[in-house]
Amino acid sequence: QEQLVESGGGLVQPGGSLRLSCAASGTIFNTYVVGWYRQGPGKQRELVAMIRRFGITNYAESVTGRFTISRDNAKNTVYLQMNNLSPEDTAVYYCNADPISISFIKPGRYWGQGTQVTVSS
Repeated sequence: QEQLVESGGGLVQPGGSLRLSCAASGTIFNTYVVGWYRQGPGKQRELVAMIRRFGITNYAESVTGRFTISRDNAKNTVYLQMNNLSPEDTAVYYCNADPISISFIKPGRYWGQGTQVTVSS
């Protein structure tokens, strides 16, 4: 089992930025496909960003150009840099990882506990 721990959430004003971190316990995490999901109050879970083999990244259209997913293998950590945040970005953000694949319909096998992001004036 790969345990994932998210951090970096908080309260920010519209237009502000946050960087979320997803830290894993072992270096094998660096070989996994990793995604960031979010779920706002009363909303369905949404895959917002993913990084897979060869560093290929994918983003939901709602965050393209504003969010960047990246990884630091030396730290066994995946980041989600979130810029120009709006109230619609308010959600609990979850790190998700799988040795093989992640999709909107089929998330990866490992989940973090989530970190709250609130965008408000």
